[in-house]
Amino acid sequence: MRIAFRALIAAAALVAPAMVQAASEGRNGSAEIIRGDYVTAEQTLVDQRRLFPDHSDLTLNLAAVYQHAGRISEARALYRDVLRQPDEKVDLANERTFSAHQLATIALQRLERSQITAR
Repeated sequence: MRIAFRALIAAAALVAPAMVQAASEGRNGSAEIIRGDYVTAEQTLVDQRRLFPDHSDLTLNLAAVYQHAGRISEARALYRDVLRQPDEKVDLANERTFSAHQLATIALQRLERSQITAR
């Protein structure tokens, strides 16, 4: 089953955590993330995840918010949650397609590298 999402990337593709925007949903925090309003994004995402706990776009975006806030262990846990869910295809803003699992794996690898570099 393929669920199409549009993803917004802060820089070049996959340089920063993906901010995924569901094509049919307007309440996934992506607009707030783009504006830099991470507090509102977090509130929106937490509320929406209560309603739609299996939506990978919400989980990926909340993980990105936590990562931006330095809440690395929480971000890591959410990326792992995505890997436990059924995989979904994600269409990025640059028209490349990845799976939610690919994005979560890449984000986890980057977190690990940044933790090693910080030591």
